[in-house]
Amino acid sequence: MAIDIIEKLKWRYATKNFDSSKIISEEKLMVLKQSFNLTATSYGLQPIKMLLIGSASVKEKLVSLTMNQPQVLNASHVIVLCIEKNVTDNYIKKYFSNVEHTRNTPREILNPFEKFLVDSFSEMPEERIQLWASKQAYLALGNLLTVCAVENIDACPIEGFEPEKYDELLDLKSKGLKSVLVLAVGYRDDKDEFSKMKKVRRGVDEVVIEIN
Repeated sequence: MAIDIIEKLKWRYATKNFDSSKIISEEKLMVLKQSFNLTATSYGLQPIKMLLIGSASVKEKLVSLTMNQPQVLNASHVIVLCIEKNVTDNYIKKYFSNVEHTRNTPREILNPFEKFLVDSFSEMPEERIQLWASKQAYLALGNLLTVCAVENIDACPIEGFEPEKYDELLDLKSKGLKSVLVLAVGYRDDKDEFSKMKKVRRGVDEVVIEIN
């Protein structure tokens, strides 16, 4: 199993050319949705949401807002990872209510941690909270890239886009969201020359330091 995962990760690459005729099945899309929802986040607060865009007309509008990168048009779907702009007291309390309901955890156990988080976030400036939330989006991106590889779904992570214009086009402001990352997913075009190139990485001994 471990060898299989390594081979999958070797197979994965940042796909530059997608075959627009190949669409991800609903079954595999559900795997991506559930994987996103199961991503680890700080304190378990999940200050992130995922937009899953399959509409050809919307994808076409996104091209000019993504440095004219064709991946967003030709990919089966475009995923936009967003952060919650308002991590308020109510947001945090709603999370702890979910914990209480899901785990049947007594309130007296949850209250001290809930108060700690409410107090901590109330003292943070908005910019710091959004930076913290953005880091959670990157955790989700890494998780999705690995799951895509395991499921034989091609993907291309994209930072080169205009977040404010994405937010306007997708009406994210009304949803209390802010776009942070884009991930095009689908299936590679057989003619994509990058798919046949060897992966360039430093050696394991160069990037891993063991302390025994």
